[in-house]
Amino acid sequence: MVRNVDSEIEVQIRECEARLYAAMSTSDVSELDTLIADDLLFAGPTGELATKAMDLDLHRTGGTQFHEFVPKELEIRVWSEHFVLASAQIFLSGTYLGNAFAGDYRYMRVWRKGESGWQVLGGSVSAMI
Repeated sequence: MVRNVDSEIEVQIRECEARLYAAMSTSDVSELDTLIADDLLFAGPTGELATKAMDLDLHRTGGTQFHEFVPKELEIRVWSEHFVLASAQIFLSGTYLGNAFAGDYRYMRVWRKGESGWQVLGGSVSAMI
């Protein structure tokens, strides 16, 4: 029975990740607001910490823009009914604060299920070398 619940949760997280990819690639601030927890803490590729407000503002103002967004793999670990770890490899190209970037990136995300459904609570992104 536990495995069945885990596989149902994995399907839900895969759907949330797909929604997140679409929202990130189009800077859909409304959808990002739904999928990101208010108390988000996220480490960017240079180690800087970002909050939900900072992330939404970057999308709202064009500080983050994606030109290519190609998911390559997604690994999911169900910790409990309320917490899941997702690891995604994605090819990205775009600009961040006016600086161009392109390459494969590894996202680690902690998803939490609360009253608003599944939301990203924390994570990090780093360039794959």
